[in-house]
Amino acid sequence: MRKMVAGELPPPPIMNLIDISGMEVEEGSVTFYLAPQEFHYNPLGTMHGGVLSTLLDSAAACSLHSTLPAGVGYTSLDLNVKFLRAVTVDSGQLTCKGGVLQKGRRTALTEARITDTAGRLIAHATSSCMIFEAPRS
Repeated sequence: MRKMVAGELPPPPIMNLIDISGMEVEEGSVTFYLAPQEFHYNPLGTMHGGVLSTLLDSAAACSLHSTLPAGVGYTSLDLNVKFLRAVTVDSGQLTCKGGVLQKGRRTALTEARITDTAGRLIAHATSSCMIFEAPRS
């Protein structure tokens, strides 16, 4: 994760697809930045909930990733999202901060929050993740 931030490794394709503009990584916490654009819109003219969910899932799961040693993998088991405000280009840059709430040997509980430039909470999610030995290639 830190090598992606430093530009030593390329970001995963999903970051380019939804146009994530920045990322910060600390042990147990990952933050993503995204500026809403019209290509994120649903038919109602607001950011599609799937884009917000992708952002939340990424921040929550990558927060767990930041705590795992090489050779250990993870996957989301569920994602519970609460949408609180509509998002448009006028919302300004979104900040999505994820964190690890609890980590065991086989599962972890993570969360993520999206705020707008005014600091208002846009959406919140919790996620259960499974931890496993990564397959060898």
